[in-house]
Amino acid sequence: MSDPHPPYLRIVAEIERRIADGELRPGDPVPTTRAIMHDWGVAMATATKALAALKQAGAIESKPRVGAVVASRRLPSRTAGGIERDRVVRVAMEIADADGLAGLSMRAVAAKLGVATMTLYRHLEAKAELTHLIAEAAFAEIVYPEPPPGWRSHLRVAAQLQWAAYQRHPWLPRLVSITRPAMLPAQLAYGVWTLRALDGLGLDPTTRMHVYGTLVNYVRGTAINIESEAAAELDTGMTSIQWGRARLSAEGPLVAQVAGADAELDLESLFAFGLERVLDGLTFVITPHRRG
Repeated sequence: MSDPHPPYLRIVAEIERRIADGELRPGDPVPTTRAIMHDWGVAMATATKALAALKQAGAIESKPRVGAVVASRRLPSRTAGGIERDRVVRVAMEIADADGLAGLSMRAVAAKLGVATMTLYRHLEAKAELTHLIAEAAFAEIVYPEPPPGWRSHLRVAAQLQWAAYQRHPWLPRLVSITRPAMLPAQLAYGVWTLRALDGLGLDPTTRMHVYGTLVNYVRGTAINIESEAAAELDTGMTSIQWGRARLSAEGPLVAQVAGADAELDLESLFAFGLERVLDGLTFVITPHRRG
């Protein structure tokens, strides 16, 4: 039976094994591109990709005038039997929830799982695939209720479901594309459920997609602020409303030029107010079709 793994991963696995078994120790030179080409009978591109993957995983490092050597600091060796992809995704989501996308890396996930980074490359091609999967997992958490009657109420609930997903996972808005959506089951399920609101209204396909895109983009655009607002609240120890009141007491005349003394705004109120205005605007698109 042939090995299902790509050639470069087989090379990576063998070099990882040599490191784990002590055949190659920290600081020892690793096979060069030419040596890999000769020993494994592969093309230069494959050999280069294997070394790049080892370097990205932290298994090897470059030393001036020496070349690639075994890294001085190693991650824990991989566990026997491997790991399940669902577990990798779950751990990746936990890291992103705690540290944001900036803190998410294949190395960070591997460290939390207690495995070598290259173990993950037997489940995932790269971090890009991992981010697709955690976005998909976040949408898979959505539980859809029976749609309320009326397109407006249905779209309102759809927006609230999306907003709640962003609150659970503040990194998620950055992984959602309006013009290049991921064609994955859970994200498609959200689109299908939401677009049911427009069934029977006589809208052409292009208008339907623009209505859907406008709603989704409004929620996503507002939700981009959730992560930074959470960080600001942690830094200041104040909610945005508390911060606004403090600024009013310190800089009353300046603030009064923009808002009155009793004006308050936070992301929740901004989302709710803006959502109703978006729905108001969509009425002018949908109502003429309904009358027609």
